[in-house]
Amino acid sequence: LVLDNLRSVYNVGSIFRTAETAGCWEVVTCGVTAHPPHPKLKKTAFSAHDDVATRHVGSTLAAVRELQAAGVTVLAMETTSRSKSYASLSFPQEAGVALVLGNEVTGVDTRVMSACDDIIQIPTFGKKNSLNVAAACPVVVFEVLRQWGKLA
Repeated sequence: LVLDNLRSVYNVGSIFRTAETAGCWEVVTCGVTAHPPHPKLKKTAFSAHDDVATRHVGSTLAAVRELQAAGVTVLAMETTSRSKSYASLSFPQEAGVALVLGNEVTGVDTRVMSACDDIIQIPTFGKKNSLNVAAACPVVVFEVLRQWGKLA
């Protein structure tokens, strides 16, 4: 998981908890995103950040390029006219998948989206066009695990 300038330590903590319960390999915090040893993160993550590999990178774009150089498929989670439904994708397992989750107000930076291998979204059917970042994360993470046969 790659966190692109998330503002809320509570969202970051919830995402760390999702990452731990799903067995994610790593959480990469970028830019202004709170990261260990942030004092509020321990409480909001319910100490899950102790059990998930994590590192902080100043630039999300640099983190994306580094993951791609390692063969990882990088997908931005963002609502755009180019986005594909997460349910219509097959998530490659061999080198893994990194999901980029964006800022609560501005979303994933447009330069980062352009660098990603694809852009995915969770379809919504109400008046709001997106879920909170901490609510959206587990929807897609557990779909990846389902496709990889980890939930059977």
